[in-house]
Amino acid sequence: MIDLPTGLPAELVPLSWLIGVWEGTGLVEYEVGDTVRRHEFGQRVSFSQDGVPWLNYSSYTWLPNRGEDDDGSTTPLVSESGYWRLSRPPTEGDPGPGMLPGTGPRPFSTATSVETLRNAADGFDVEVSLVHPTGVTELYLGRVKGPRVDLATDAVMRTESAKEYSAATRLYGLVEGDLLWAWDIAALGQELKTHASGRLRRVD
Repeated sequence: MIDLPTGLPAELVPLSWLIGVWEGTGLVEYEVGDTVRRHEFGQRVSFSQDGVPWLNYSSYTWLPNRGEDDDGSTTPLVSESGYWRLSRPPTEGDPGPGMLPGTGPRPFSTATSVETLRNAADGFDVEVSLVHPTGVTELYLGRVKGPRVDLATDAVMRTESAKEYSAATRLYGLVEGDLLWAWDIAALGQELKTHASGRLRRVD
């Protein structure tokens, strides 16, 4: 049985261990043509909630400026933002489409009702929507089980100006109080392979 923290929507309890601001470092290692591109980066990730049954997500990364005149400055790298929520059938109590409010009580508002959403693996199905300012939008489907989330893209959309990128998987886990993650991608004409990983510490 899951416990419901005070003030947190019941549907967010399986994802509640993610809530907070996390900061740390990571490593990118990816083959581009005949060259393996490898570099370290810094990252700040935020998971927050506004009393509705989804998490707000944002990630900002940067490159450290290193050299003989290293002054501790950084260069912005990439960012992404989106929403995380449990995957379940919609009900009349859910808002939408568009700006339409739900009719009737909000569904799955108790820990007992959320328990009915458990899947056969004793976890919960999740869906994650991410938007990149580089013209890529991703829809991930996966599951959360305890302090671990496994995701794989169900759809990737790209604008004409975006670089080739076709699929991805992501893994998040809580290890010794830190948030560890790994990201594999299929891009630039290559099959799915290791791309980046990081280790973040809660800072708020």
